[in-house]
Amino acid sequence: MIYILGAGPGDPDLISVKGKNLLSCADTLVYAGSLVNPKLLDFCPPHTEIYDSASLTLEEIIDILDKANQDPNKVVVRLHTGDPSLYGAIQEQIDELKARGHELEVIPGISSYAAVAARVQQELTLPGVSQTLVISRIEGRTPVPAAQRPQALAALDASYAFFLSVTMIDSLVEQLIEGGLSPDTPALAMYKATWPEERMVSAPLKDLGAKVKSAGFKATTMILLGKVLDTDYERSKLYDPSFSHHFRDASVGNE
Repeated sequence: MIYILGAGPGDPDLISVKGKNLLSCADTLVYAGSLVNPKLLDFCPPHTEIYDSASLTLEEIIDILDKANQDPNKVVVRLHTGDPSLYGAIQEQIDELKARGHELEVIPGISSYAAVAARVQQELTLPGVSQTLVISRIEGRTPVPAAQRPQALAALDASYAFFLSVTMIDSLVEQLIEGGLSPDTPALAMYKATWPEERMVSAPLKDLGAKVKSAGFKATTMILLGKVLDTDYERSKLYDPSFSHHFRDASVGNE
């Protein structure tokens, strides 16, 4: 078995219990060194063979995992930052490892967008405001389908989490406003959420680029925006005493 493990957003305490247990018995570990907090490696035993994948190609990563997993007694872990299902480039690894006959298990992790929302104590789906969260990125060297570019997404007027976009913040802002999003839409950018060096700026969308550049955020930055960040909202039906559901009868309003 090869385990593909989400490390969480940075704080070592935010890895899952299952993830920490896997690291504590890992014989071979390949980790995304450019993003994963190195303190997570402290959970590994002294004998663990550790490889930093930052400078490796896909083929080199697969060869390491393939060779290590030839021994059925070894615990082999591929450690990604955040949640591996988002921008983790794991599908090509999964497909290649399966083609070589390996069994795999993917262990989810806390994504940076969720970590940022937690740090600012903000729900991203508020009744009457937004029931949709858009997770996306701006086009860079990796193309984005035309129907999924910021101009098109802006029409939803939803909640947004943009990964891998801080270096093109001006273009992101321009495209969102061009697509119809209000220039005054509340927005924030957080650098290295949950790390000791965490920093954040917030501003109306139209001013976010200047704030981000002034702060010097270059990478490892999550951008959240949408009306949910600063607006009135409706009370949830879930705990409304006049609302009945499977677990509770309405207690008021039925006279």
